[in-house]
Amino acid sequence: HQSISISEYITLNRTSSLFSVSSFKAMKVLLYGKNGWIGGMCADLVSNDESMELVKSNVRIENRAEVEAELDAVKPTHVLLAAGITGRPNIDWCETHKEDTIRTNVIGMLNVADLTNLKGIHCTVYATGCIFEYDEKRRLGNGVGFTEEDAPNFSASFYSETKGYMEALLKCYSNVLVLRVRMPISDDLSSRNFVTKIVKYERVVNIPNSMTVLKELVPASIAMTKAGLTGVYNFTNPGVISHAQVLDLYTKYIDPSYTYKIFTLEEQAKVIVAGRSNNELDATKLVTALEKIGVKINPIDVAVEECFKRMKSNLTEMGWLPDNMPAEFKRA
Repeated sequence: HQSISISEYITLNRTSSLFSVSSFKAMKVLLYGKNGWIGGMCADLVSNDESMELVKSNVRIENRAEVEAELDAVKPTHVLLAAGITGRPNIDWCETHKEDTIRTNVIGMLNVADLTNLKGIHCTVYATGCIFEYDEKRRLGNGVGFTEEDAPNFSASFYSETKGYMEALLKCYSNVLVLRVRMPISDDLSSRNFVTKIVKYERVVNIPNSMTVLKELVPASIAMTKAGLTGVYNFTNPGVISHAQVLDLYTKYIDPSYTYKIFTLEEQAKVIVAGRSNNELDATKLVTALEKIGVKINPIDVAVEECFKRMKSNLTEMGWLPDNMPAEFKRA
């Protein structure tokens, strides 16, 4: 990887409050979560960027001594923290594995945030926006979203409860960029993909939500890291989209024979262990920050439809469409 000149570096980071790094060389990025879905996307983007050198972490973030030793050995300028536990097949797992969830999502996250702070390293955390639920002020459908200043108000799942604790603590670290990801959607059929998850359900709730289209927002996160941005950001495409709207697009582009039924939150509660977050996040701060660094993202309805167009193209190229979808991607 080539180094970049001081003038190029300053141009690259001309916006925002840059968290200073020790030299004007190419960025050296240490990635936690190399085997994860978002982590894998980050790895691809960084490794294909001539201004960045990628190192994939080989340690567990809950092991503070190992994290510190690796940071000292690698000497990164930036850390991408995409590691964490969401549970398999879903967050209900966390309800019966609370100790494991705490070790990674609380202790591990704090280890990385604290050590990078002590060592003067910028740290980007891929967090969650599933720490809110519609309330009296931000009612369903009134267009008023939660901002970055709002305190979490949702703790009906242990996963969300721990994430709420973490955000309050991560805010205290001046070197940390916290990105509130929600219901991530991609043009692949990863098991983590919001589309892949809900397609398998016979019944879904039909509630507008803020969501994150990864094709647009993972590259945006790398741009934010380069710019040295810190603090909390609602990391979703502007606006909201409902489960039914998403499934209607799935029917339009992927499977015309697909059908689904709508059920209420009360009916849903009978078949899940942990509560589910439904909310709208205000993306104003994110859109404004991205415009300053030359990045544009689409409103959620446009972004999701474009995502399905790419998905159709990808699946057709793979030979899965029109009628050869593997069984694991179909409803049982």
